[in-house]
Amino acid sequence: MNKIRNNDTVQILAGKDKGKRGKVRLVLPRDDRVVVDGINMNKRHAKARGGARQGGIIDIEAPLHISNVMLVCGKCSRTTRAGTHYLADGKKARKCRRCGEVIE
Repeated sequence: MNKIRNNDTVQILAGKDKGKRGKVRLVLPRDDRVVVDGINMNKRHAKARGGARQGGIIDIEAPLHISNVMLVCGKCSRTTRAGTHYLADGKKARKCRRCGEVIE
């Protein structure tokens, strides 16, 4: 089960952006990769497509492997592993392993 979802805040553990934090924009579960806003920027040379897109060098976010990011708790604002917890109504939720707060 993938414990990192869209709109989670994560911290980068390895690579050129190590230590930076960002919001997950896209999760690719089949490839075990995530795209984080403003992290792992790569340059691409794009050809102009009529009036729809201007040509030139553009910056895009490349996917990172999910093992290189770690979830940040919204309450204690520290990196944590997500545990599972059953709420009173029987629903399953993620919780911070450090402070015990439900993550959502």
